[in-house]
Amino acid sequence: MSRREADAIALERPQARSAPAHQHASDVLRIASYNIHAAVGTDGRRSAERIGEVIAALNADIVALQEVPLGGTGSLDVLPVLSDITGLHGVPGPTLDTPQRRYGNAVLTNLPVRAVRTLDLSFGSREARGALDVDVETGSGVLRVVATHLGLSSRERRAQVDLLLDTFDTPELPVILLGDLNEWFVWGRPLRALLAHFRPAAAPRTFPSRFPAFALDRVWVHPVQRLVDVQVFRSDLARVASDHLPVIARVLR
Repeated sequence: MSRREADAIALERPQARSAPAHQHASDVLRIASYNIHAAVGTDGRRSAERIGEVIAALNADIVALQEVPLGGTGSLDVLPVLSDITGLHGVPGPTLDTPQRRYGNAVLTNLPVRAVRTLDLSFGSREARGALDVDVETGSGVLRVVATHLGLSSRERRAQVDLLLDTFDTPELPVILLGDLNEWFVWGRPLRALLAHFRPAAAPRTFPSRFPAFALDRVWVHPVQRLVDVQVFRSDLARVASDHLPVIARVLR
């Protein structure tokens, strides 16, 4: 095995560091990302309630969601259902926003929301993409959470990562970028650009949910010293509720 291949495998292995001994549970946030596949499970059944049960089991303070139906004429809005089941406040971030259909990203959180922004990441004639950019109050300061879902072509993802980094590369706030990056090749340009900015983080495999083979769902933290660990959430229900498994990180406030 070459050194390059070994490095690539190492980046895919869950890595963890111990929180300082003086840290208490209240000093650590649980932050998750979950592509809910429009609430359609691997059994072909649509159930927002089932997705809500998986999210509730995460016991997370912040959850970034992708592929979220957000209503429209005759269309389902799952966010109120998920908020009701989890007790978390929902922030919609549609990438497709028409009277007939609203669809895209969302954030659920139990923390006060201080600001909400959206970033258009659409590329040419491909499917509309975007990022939901939310400032939350942690009790120890404001944290910037950028939830996104990148495109399916490598050229598209390169442009989207460049735009994301240009937009939130700011020293004012700690930043967490998370979502479905649709990228599994660790030496591809999009991941190399993210690694250069955020430094390596664990990348557990999340897709497909029944037999995970690809690390599509990621959590990146800057500064990286605030990241305690990243793990995939596995349960019998999670394997069926969506075609992705949730990924969850512990982050120091």
